[in-house]
Amino acid sequence: MMPRSLLARTFLLLALLVLLTTTAWLSLFRYLEAEPRARDTARLAASTVNLVRASLLAAATDKRPRLFEELGSREGIRLLPAEADDRLTPLPDTRFHRLVLRELTASLGPHTRVATRVNDEPGFWISFRLDEDDEDEFWLVLPREQAAHNVAGHLLSWGLLAVILALLVAWLIASRISHPLQAMAAAAAAVGRGQMPEPLAASGAEELRRLAGAFNAMASSLERHEKDRSEVLAGISHDLRTPLTRLRLEAEMSIGDDNARHGVIADIEEMEAVISQFMDYARDESGETPIPTDLAALLRDVAERKRAAGYRVHLAPADLPELELRPKALVRAVTNLIDNAIKYGGGEVWLQAAASTDAVSIDVIDHGPGIPPAEAERLKRPFTRRETARSGPGGTGLGLAIVDRIARLHGGHLDLLPHPDGGLIARLILPLGPRLYKLR
Repeated sequence: MMPRSLLARTFLLLALLVLLTTTAWLSLFRYLEAEPRARDTARLAASTVNLVRASLLAAATDKRPRLFEELGSREGIRLLPAEADDRLTPLPDTRFHRLVLRELTASLGPHTRVATRVNDEPGFWISFRLDEDDEDEFWLVLPREQAAHNVAGHLLSWGLLAVILALLVAWLIASRISHPLQAMAAAAAAVGRGQMPEPLAASGAEELRRLAGAFNAMASSLERHEKDRSEVLAGISHDLRTPLTRLRLEAEMSIGDDNARHGVIADIEEMEAVISQFMDYARDESGETPIPTDLAALLRDVAERKRAAGYRVHLAPADLPELELRPKALVRAVTNLIDNAIKYGGGEVWLQAAASTDAVSIDVIDHGPGIPPAEAERLKRPFTRRETARSGPGGTGLGLAIVDRIARLHGGHLDLLPHPDGGLIARLILPLGPRLYKLR
């Protein structure tokens, strides 16, 4: 039932505090105000009854009907004779009305009756007698509002205004706490995708400023570490290629035994392949400009090149939308998945793609030993290999890491799923829409 965001939760708690405080204040005011208001109401009603009684006693008997008319027309007071069969509706059983009845009884005598309706006619009905020993009884009917207990309208208006202002201040307080945290959460998510976000503004409370400064320092350190690692990998890979080329030329010219020569050249080629993977991982793919790309044609070209190299790659045709892609990076990712499937999956590979409402998925399928689901995420990390099933001693552990990096570069992700008939489904998911990121 509680909202999930910090802004909503903080505002809800502050608003609840304001409402409870205002309700308690109004309840206390209503309780304290009831007794003096009830006393004033009873005194006014008793004074009216006493004045009317004095007027009737002073007037001649034949003049009393005329006096009744005058009081009704000029003062809004009605006088009616009380009957034995009158049907009475008593005052509501509230503290205010109990106080009014107590004060009227004390002022007018124990025989006083008070009602809100007599014979279904509404009003503030008060009974009295001209004399204590007189059997005749009269009803004095006052406006019904005099017996109502309502908190003054202007007080309610000021209370409502105070609540609104308090809620606005509560929203301001909650937003000043949550907005920096939201910005930090977005920046942390960007760092998790490999991006370098803009530095966070060090503003607000001291704790938030220190947190923003620490996060900026961490992000800067990660960027510097990633840049240093890429430069080291690129430098080492570049420096190794020259001696490897000399070794290959020396092997071809100096080794007379064909088997030995081919073995040395195969080792050199494997070393060059390892260096190529290092270079691919160190390369900043985000430097490539995204362009509208025919994904179906791109996959067809990759499959044809692999077939021309003698590999069995089966392409399932599909109707795919045109996407904003970095085509060289995507070709490298699909090629890595196909090479991985050829090396560890038995040599026969199926390449297929499909489009949904919000994404395009590219599947590279083989029927090799597969990858246990518990190992899938670990094997996408750099320099991670699984010796027993899908990796041999010549692997670098960078192939899947490169594909995962390129997937995140396009706002997507890589899934390694078990095939129902055995083997592996390497699924590259690319979202539809402008979600291309710049990785650092």
